[in-house]
Amino acid sequence: MRTSIACVVSVILVATPVFGQPPSLVPPGEEEVDPYTISDANAGATPVEGQELFMAFHGHEGISRIVDDLVEHVQQDSRLTEIFKASDFARLRRTLKEQFCYILNGGCAYSGRDMKSVHADHGVTTAEFNALVEILQAAMAREGVAFSSQNRLLAKLAPMKRDTVTR
Repeated sequence: MRTSIACVVSVILVATPVFGQPPSLVPPGEEEVDPYTISDANAGATPVEGQELFMAFHGHEGISRIVDDLVEHVQQDSRLTEIFKASDFARLRRTLKEQFCYILNGGCAYSGRDMKSVHADHGVTTAEFNALVEILQAAMAREGVAFSSQNRLLAKLAPMKRDTVTR
């Protein structure tokens, strides 16, 4: 487990864009974004206590599978086509994995932007937000995450609705 965490931390440190960083250091496959302040506070929630929930999500590998499943299904869902049409899916995958890992207390840092600025121009509706939650729930179920554990993560994510739904 210690090696796994060290690998994740080193990947994050190498791949994390820093304010004012030259574009050549943008993680492979991702588009350059305007500089911003990197902070775990941007994740939109504080981590849960202990490792129980992180383990219920099957650690880093489980989180990775859930996010990959989520993003794959988001790309195929006609209800979400409009809000995700200009998305950088490589960055989305990376930052969602970081965000979930951080919130689940998996020892990760979050390098993404804050929820309000990320979603400001997407024009997300309540129906679209709910569709995304539905897809996330299905991805967690396919990973075999217990319903009670799913609800604990969703309870951490739910307050982000006020920063993501803009119409």
